Amino acid sequence: MEEKLLRSVKAVLEKHQQIHDKQIQYGTAGFRTKGSLLESVMFRMGLLGVLRSKLKNATVGIMITASHNPEEDNGVKLVDPMGEMLEEEWEILASQLANVSDNQVLSTMESIIRDCSVDLKTSSSVFLAYDTRQSSLHLAQAVIDGVQSLEGHVENFGILTTPQLHYLVRCKNTNEQYGESSEEGYYRKLSKAFLHLRTVGTSKENYQPSLNLDGANGVGALKMKIFQKYLGEGLNVTIFNDGIKGKLNHMCGADFVKVQQKIPEGIPVEPDVRCVSFDGDADRVVYFYVDENQKFHLLDGDKIATVVTAYLKDLLSAAGIDLNLCIVQTAYANGSSTYFISEILKVPVVCVPTGVKHLHHRAQQADIGVYFEANGHGTVVFSDKTIEKLETVVKSLSRPEQKKAAQKLMDVINLINQTVGDAISDMLLVETVLHDRGWSVADWDQIYKDLPNRQLKVMVADRKVITTTDAERRCVTPDGLQEAINSLISKYSCSRAFVRPSGTEDVVRVYAEATTQEHADMLAYEVSKKVYQLAGGVGSEPQPPV
Repeated sequence: MEEKLLRSVKAVLEKHQQIHDKQIQYGTAGFRTKGSLLESVMFRMGLLGVLRSKLKNATVGIMITASHNPEEDNGVKLVDPMGEMLEEEWEILASQLANVSDNQVLSTMESIIRDCSVDLKTSSSVFLAYDTRQSSLHLAQAVIDGVQSLEGHVENFGILTTPQLHYLVRCKNTNEQYGESSEEGYYRKLSKAFLHLRTVGTSKENYQPSLNLDGANGVGALKMKIFQKYLGEGLNVTIFNDGIKGKLNHMCGADFVKVQQKIPEGIPVEPDVRCVSFDGDADRVVYFYVDENQKFHLLDGDKIATVVTAYLKDLLSAAGIDLNLCIVQTAYANGSSTYFISEILKVPVVCVPTGVKHLHHRAQQADIGVYFEANGHGTVVFSDKTIEKLETVVKSLSRPEQKKAAQKLMDVINLINQTVGDAISDMLLVETVLHDRGWSVADWDQIYKDLPNRQLKVMVADRKVITTTDAERRCVTPDGLQEAINSLISKYSCSRAFVRPSGTEDVVRVYAEATTQEHADMLAYEVSKKVYQLAGGVGSEPQPPV
């Protein structure tokens, strides 16, 4: 590095000294821990963002958020030029830079510059945004200090949803071919496609264009208030948990609804009313409702993936286009959804390890790749070949119904945020499908019945003692754990269970499903107890379900 830059970085580094006392790792969601410990990490990610931008000769993004985590947490992740997650090799570099002592920062940077052949003379551009956490504004300044100490250019967009930042980065690096690189451009692109798909009107058969939104007291609620005016009468969204009174992600939000399988606090309980929950940074979405008997029904990422896949398959058939349509799932996908997609819809299903980067990468290998984690994070990606074929049909002398179906697919592509899971975009996609089908939320729920399931977590001294294979469906270590799980599974008909280490904290996540909720709950407890016994559990031993 030039002496001038060395002095500049060193001077600012003294303002953002390291205070976290344990190793933190850059995972699928970037870095996550208590917000009070992250100032030095933010500064260093500002430095890394400049180096990444110079290497790619493109704009990169830095998003400050801890998504569905509690309000006192925070985190940071880098966004690559096409709006994608940071590539794996640079995740390792991010972890190295975040964890070295203050006096090793400069030498670590010089190693990255040398090993990755970064040309410091290349200009750099970093887009920055953050969520609504109290710590975010202070941490954003640390990022800005990092970028500017390396003489990089930073554009601070302030409070955005995570998907909006991913979108802006991609727009910028495609010379706005993907869309206008502004928050308003995001609203305009999505609303135009959504309203165009609703040319037959708003109400249709059992579908009514209104729903209740649980905004998790996060940024998604703020942005939906803005977006509502772009939708006009196309969709009426009543927003609850909008951040005015409640605490971020506390007893509400997509993760709470999915894991606890119950209605979030702060939202009215009305029979057969369609409800939707975002998470704290609006990259996850799940639906739910209660029936006339006050029974809770969850429509999670699996149900979203299924209804979207069926819709896309029907449009492809109507357009007379033969393309490779594939759905990508993780081990968390409900067994009923996998059966329905592969055996009823006859669409190929691929299972990959948990984590958006694995799902997104595999989905890109298909002409049309649909992926949704059960937690509600997902999107659809379309190849250039797919878009070319659709454009050909629209411009050709094909039958009117074929051209109409192809144009619908083109509008759907514009409606979807292909860069990453996007709660707003995905919600509009689901609403488009339900409107087209003329379905109520109960009609959608009835396409298949989920197997009862339960998710638990077990605190352990070191999550690394758990290793897995077969897309995380089988446990390799510690010795004897998988055998114990197999024995427990054999006690319950049509059941399955798996365990995997958390990517962000020292806990082991346990998933179980069976033909009854009682059996799923008991299986999850019994597996959790074995994890506690064989994998170094700490704290209180798991207790049987009440």
